[in-house]
Amino acid sequence: MGLSDPGFRSGSTEPEILVGTYTNQQVSHRPSDANKELLGEQIFLRVLTMERKRAERSGRSFLLIVLDAAQLFAESRTAMARVTTSLCGCIRETDLIGWYRQDGAVGIILTELGSADRNSIRRALLDTLTHGLREKIGSHETDQILISFHFFPGESSDQKGGPTVDKKLYPDLHLAAQSKRLSRVVKRAIDIAGSFMALVVLSPLFLVIGLAIKLTSKGPILFRQGRLGQHGVVFQFLKFRSMRTDSDPRVHREFVNEFIRGSANAASSQSEEAKVYKITEDPRVTRVGSILRRTSLDELPQFWNVLKGDMSLVGPRPPIPYELESYRAWHKRRILEVKPGITGLWQVYGRSRTTFDEMVRMDLRYAQTWSLLLDLEILIRTPGAIFSGEGAY
Repeated sequence: MGLSDPGFRSGSTEPEILVGTYTNQQVSHRPSDANKELLGEQIFLRVLTMERKRAERSGRSFLLIVLDAAQLFAESRTAMARVTTSLCGCIRETDLIGWYRQDGAVGIILTELGSADRNSIRRALLDTLTHGLREKIGSHETDQILISFHFFPGESSDQKGGPTVDKKLYPDLHLAAQSKRLSRVVKRAIDIAGSFMALVVLSPLFLVIGLAIKLTSKGPILFRQGRLGQHGVVFQFLKFRSMRTDSDPRVHREFVNEFIRGSANAASSQSEEAKVYKITEDPRVTRVGSILRRTSLDELPQFWNVLKGDMSLVGPRPPIPYELESYRAWHKRRILEVKPGITGLWQVYGRSRTTFDEMVRMDLRYAQTWSLLLDLEILIRTPGAIFSGEGAY
C-alpha cells in the first residue's frame, strides 16, 4: 500500500491514531534526535520474531508497519532524520520502532490492537503517518515512501486454497536459510539424486503395483491431491490410489478437523492404541490399498514430487489445505520453516500413534535442529519403521 492510497484522509493539526480501544488518542512528539529512538536492525528483527512467537501461543494479534524509503534515504540523510523524527512522534509510547532494513526501511510494531476492524485500523494509521510525514518532509518526499501493513495472525487462505504467508513477519526464517545456504544446496542435490535413483530402481515395482490397483478396482492408478508445500504453496501431491473412487472425502475432512481440535475419540482416549492420526479400518480403502498403506508403498510416487522440488526426501508431511481451518497459529509454522518430505521424525518415531500437537512439535524440532546428519539418520531409520508396520493404517 503506497502513500497515495485512496484510503488517505486529511488529518488534524496533531497526529491521531485509532487502534482498537485507543480511539482518537493524541500522541505527543518525541525528542528531535529520532535516530537514537530507533532499534538497530538485528535487535528489531529479534524483537519482531519474539512478538510473533508470543502471539502464536497467546492468540493475541499485533501489527507490523513497514515504511520502505530506501531511495529517499539514499539521496538525503537529512530526509532520513526528519522521517524518523516524524514517525517517533506519531506512535504510542508502548509501540516499538526500529530498522526493519538498516537505513532503508523502518518498522513499527503495534500490540494491544483490541477488537477494532482491521481496515479501520489500517485507514486510521495511514492517515496519521501520512499527515505527520507531509508536515515534516513535504508531499513530494512523502510520496516516495511505501507503507505496508502486516497483521498477525494474517488471513487464513488465498484464492487458491493455500494460506497467506506474509514473509515480512518471518525474518528469522530468512536469516536461518541464509546461514545454512550451502547445506540446503547439498540437501537439494541429495534429493535430486536420491529421487531419480529411486524412480529408476523401483520402476518394476511401480508397474506391479499399478497393475494390482487397476485389476482390483475401478479408477486411476495414481491419486492426486492439492497439498501445501513450504510457505503454503499448493502443489499436486501423488500417491498410489488406495481408496474406491466413489469415496466421500468429507469423512476424512471431518475426522481430521475434529482430531486437530482435540475432540475426536482417537485423541480423547489415554490408551496408546487410541492415539491415531488416521481412520483405522477405513471402509473406503480397497484390499490392495490396505496392503499399500500398511507397507507405505502408496507413498512411492512422491519421489516424483521430490524430483520436481515440491518436496524433499526428509521433512514434515504436507497438509491438506482444509486442515488449516483447525490449525492454531503455532501449528502453521510446520509449513513455513522447511520443505515437506516423504519421511521425517514423525514417520520414524511417532507415525499415527501420536497426537497432532506431538506431531507438530516433532516437525518444529526437526526444523530447528536440522542438519544433513539428522537427515541421514532419519533415512537410515525409515526402512525399519516401514517394515515394522507399527502405527501404519
